[in-house]
Parts: sequence; C-alpha cells; structure tokens
Amino acid sequence: MDTHTDVADYLETAGTLAWEVPNLPHLTPLRPIKTVGVIGAGTMGGGISMNFVNAGLNVKIVETKQEALDRGLGVVRANYERSAKRGRFPMEEVDERMSRFEGCLSIDDLADCDLVIEAVFEDMDLKRDIFTKLDAVMKQGAILATNTSALDIDEIAAVTKRPEDVIGLHFFSPANVMKLLEIVRADHTANDVVATCMDLAKKIGKVATLVGVCPGFVGNRILFARQDQANRLVAKGVLPWDVDAALNAFGFRMGPFQMSDLAGLDIGWSKGAKTDNPIRDALCEMDRRGQKTQAGFYDYDENRNPTPSDVTAKIIKDITKAEPITMPESEIIEACIYPMINEAVKILEENKAQRPSDIDVVWINGYGWPADKGGPMFYGDMVGAKAVLAKMEELANEDPSCEPAALLRELAAEDGKFTDINTGGLKTKGGA
Repeated sequence: MDTHTDVADYLETAGTLAWEVPNLPHLTPLRPIKTVGVIGAGTMGGGISMNFVNAGLNVKIVETKQEALDRGLGVVRANYERSAKRGRFPMEEVDERMSRFEGCLSIDDLADCDLVIEAVFEDMDLKRDIFTKLDAVMKQGAILATNTSALDIDEIAAVTKRPEDVIGLHFFSPANVMKLLEIVRADHTANDVVATCMDLAKKIGKVATLVGVCPGFVGNRILFARQDQANRLVAKGVLPWDVDAALNAFGFRMGPFQMSDLAGLDIGWSKGAKTDNPIRDALCEMDRRGQKTQAGFYDYDENRNPTPSDVTAKIIKDITKAEPITMPESEIIEACIYPMINEAVKILEENKAQRPSDIDVVWINGYGWPADKGGPMFYGDMVGAKAVLAKMEELANEDPSCEPAALLRELAAEDGKFTDINTGGLKTKGGA
C-alpha cells in the first residue's frame, strides 16, 4: 500500500467515509438554518462568517466595540476585494456579499439566529459567560456552537439549560480558506444538531469529520504530541531548524517551530508568565514573538524570509544547558511522527474518532500532512506497528506520555494494520 495510486484511492475513500455517521438514524430531520450569528470579528470570526455569506446565508457578527467591528468587517471586505481582483468573482459582487453582513454590538441581537458560533479567545471563563448569555437570549431550537480548538465542550454546554443544542464547530485558520471542519459531538448533543451541522459543512464547501470531546479533539491532540517531542529534542541540544528541516524533508511545508513562528509565540502567553515552555517564554520576553515581530525561533527579513538565529541558539543553550548536537533526519522524524501515530491509536481506544481514516482526513486537510504518506494511520501501516512500538518504548523510558497504547502493542503482536482498527466508532455518554 505504498504506491501513489494506493494512497490516492485510500484518501478518496477516506474522504467519502468521513461523511458517514453510523449511529445517526437514517433521514434524521434537519433544523432550518437561514441566519447565522458569529461572536467575534477577529481573524477567526471574520473568516468563519465568510463561509456562510459565500453560501448565500445572512450573518450577524458581534463585537464589544464599534472600532473592533469596523476593523473586522474592513478585513473581510479587503479579502473579498483581493479575490475579485484575482478574477474569482466580479468586483460588483463584493458589495453584494458585504450586504449579507449585519454588524452588532450585543449578543441580544442574535436572538433570532438559527445558528450561533462563538469565536472568541481560548478562555474557558469567557466562553462559559458567553454561553450563559446565549442560553438566556437565543430562541428555542437554535444551535449553539463553539469554535474552541481544545477546550472541554461538555463544560461549556453545562452552563446552559439546553446542552442538547450545543456542539463544537472547529474551523481552521484562515477559516475562509482551510477546508477542514472538525465537528465535535459533546455528551448531550442531539442527533438533529449533528445531522444539521454535517449537512451545513457540505453546503459551505468544507471537509467535515465528526469527533469527540477530549483535549485538542483529534487534530490538535495529535499536534500537541508532536510538539512535545519536538521540544524534547531541542532540550537535548537538537536545534529548532534541524527539527524543522527533518519535518520538511518528510513532506510538511512547515515544521513545528516554523509553524509556531507563523502563528505567534505569544498565543496563550502573557508578560512575566512562567509556563512549561521556558524557551518560548524567554523569546517572548525579548519581544521575539514570531514572524509578526520579525523574530521568533528564527530571524526574519522584511519579506519574512527566515534564517537560523544565533540569539535563539544562545537562549536554548542557556536554558537547557545542553551542547548543540546533530541528529540524523530519520531519527528526528521517528521521534516526532511515531508519537503522533501512538496518540491517534489512543484516540481510537477512547472512541473519540469514528474510524482511523477520519484521523487521516483531519491531518491531510487541516495540517498539511504530505499526501503521498496518506495520514498518520496510513503512514503507520507503511512503517509497521512493530517499528512504531519499538520507538515508543524507547521514548517512554524518558517520557511517560509516550507509553505505548495497549492497542499498539496488540497490533505489533498480531502484525495488524492501523487502518483496520475498529473500536466501535465515536461514543458519547449520551449513548450515540
């Protein structure tokens, strides 16, 4: 299963299967969605809104201040004008699309929306506060969605009197461009809410996967496992650009530290903070916060071209006390990729994904996994469960989080395939 044709056929089948929800009763009625509310007009909120406007729906977008609202809608207009100049649609359509937006300054203005999506900062207290307000003002039957990328949606739903109406709609940034949509089913999410959101995802041109609630869901949970190991390599003396180069050679357009610089090192960080990532903390304190400050793990020129940084190398050595070392690309790849496979197996063990191929759909469409390697599960079959287990046992000697999944041990013993794993699909406490 390592030829180009096999990969292409597998991914085509995987993409089709992702739309099938085995435990959803056939012909589940859909809730009508005509007006969508979006809370937050920043990068995510604006991008999310564009998906629905592009599909012909009207969107009410809420901000706390007029200045932030104007800025957000200005960015949306600029995006549309850029697309029109590139010939994607006539320039006069810009005004037509913008006319479907209604800017609002109060959550109360969303009361009649059929679907509302919260797209604010990743702060549980803030999200709980917003959902408490939504519960009080939204009409009966409205779908209440959160765009959280990692937080516990069951905890968010618990502040409402209608947890059956709450669901996760995790868009990927930039939300108007990225194809993937993780639809996160919480413990009490109703069948018709799931069915409606799956149908809506298709209407707005997304590739959807239905997943369960766990830290980071499917995509980010696996990403966190990779980042942890990348950080461990740096702590041993492997330089960030060497880690990135190995992942680039594997086929990722961006490695872990290139991606961190692009996203911004100060996400989830505040001045003076001491987190479990002291290298990141030190870089941020020096105002090395990524591409936006022309310095992060890398130094950047005015065109954002990166070069390895002597400043970063010194910070790393000062903090880790490790002498810089060279590690073969193959070892770096195994250390970063095999834990992703192990984490994916744990997700299936916990019934937080419907099937192995859904995990591959997530990573192909949301994280730039190289298409010729099919996704973490497909690639696991390319290298074999025994090789993955051997590496995980080696890593687990230093890092308990790398403890091999029980199912990985079974696969290795039986020479089984990752893509054939069947643990019963996605399960929630609600029974679905």
